[in-house]
Amino acid sequence: MRIEEHPILEKIEKGNLVSFELDGKQMEGYEGEPIAVALRAAGVMTHRHTSKYNKPRGIFCAIGRCTDCVMVVDGKPNVRTCVTPLKEGMKVQTQYGVSAKK
Repeated sequence: MRIEEHPILEKIEKGNLVSFELDGKQMEGYEGEPIAVALRAAGVMTHRHTSKYNKPRGIFCAIGRCTDCVMVVDGKPNVRTCVTPLKEGMKVQTQYGVSAKK
């Protein structure tokens, strides 16, 4: 299931099919679509875990306002994947907490 339209980014234009990594596993998505869209289309619903209770979090607001979808992207923590465009070769990691690297 792929999100076709975003409340902030509007209609999502599909670019070329590209590959990226999620926790070392090869994945595919369309260049330019939000990382969270590619993950959801692949069935990935958990983007981070809370530090206090280790509870899973994923897409919540989908407009970049909350921190539920933050992940480590290319070594940078706290990237809001719901509004960050996917690029070829990105390395995405599940994040633990809201400010620490994995």
